[in-house]
Amino acid sequence: MSEAWINQVFCEDALAGLARIPDGSIDLILTDPPYNLGKDYGNDSDSQTVEDYLRWTEQWIDAALPKLKPNGSLYIFLTWRFSPEIFVLLKKRMTMMNEIIWDRRVPSMGGSVRSYSSVHDTIGFFVRRKDYYFDLDSVRIPYDAETKKARSRSIFIGAKWLEVGYNPKDLWSVSRLHREHPERADHPTQKPLEIIERMVKASCPPDGVVLDLFMGSGTTAIAAKRCGRNFVGFELNPDYCAIIAERLAMPEVPAPPEKKKKPAVKRSLVNS
Repeated sequence: MSEAWINQVFCEDALAGLARIPDGSIDLILTDPPYNLGKDYGNDSDSQTVEDYLRWTEQWIDAALPKLKPNGSLYIFLTWRFSPEIFVLLKKRMTMMNEIIWDRRVPSMGGSVRSYSSVHDTIGFFVRRKDYYFDLDSVRIPYDAETKKARSRSIFIGAKWLEVGYNPKDLWSVSRLHREHPERADHPTQKPLEIIERMVKASCPPDGVVLDLFMGSGTTAIAAKRCGRNFVGFELNPDYCAIIAERLAMPEVPAPPEKKKKPAVKRSLVNS
């Protein structure tokens, strides 16, 4: 692709910068907006009133959705505190396919003494229409040898599902990035590549374009690059923009090869 905006992370407010992206040019919106929990991102983006936060969220959603292709998809990371309201906003505009729960594998110590400890993030998966792109085979999870051995009866011999693995469920148990983790950058809410790459492989075709309005440490861009996809994104904090540039300049480690080369299966809303 020769467009000047492809494979760029712009250090600016997404609401201001989205105008540079043509409508109908994005295959996948994958984004992790501020949760409005008072985190320090070097600005006041995470400390708004509830009314202002929801109004701002609706504003960027309405600005971003026209950029999607008709068969495009959206993944959004949220906190349980605001996911009900934001899911309603999105369900008025798209079809909701999944609520995915990310179990962060938080150690069972400390936490609140007046409520149950919160150890998960909520992810919404939305599509524009029923022929949305979805490549299940690229993200199947292989069965272990013990499971395959247990399915040794003749009725299982040659079964595709046993050989290629199973569909990831809507509960994803992947450890958060601790300070000593080799992926870790200087960002308070960095998401693991394992999660982002699953979304990119499943919902963006090879050579397609992923849009992230809140790049943070740049994990979406790294995942797209590793998986053979293009990216574009925005990040308001110049310190994070520097982190993204540094990460993108590092020697590239490709993602594990995808399991199939034939065209992806288009899934219908009825059968998904």
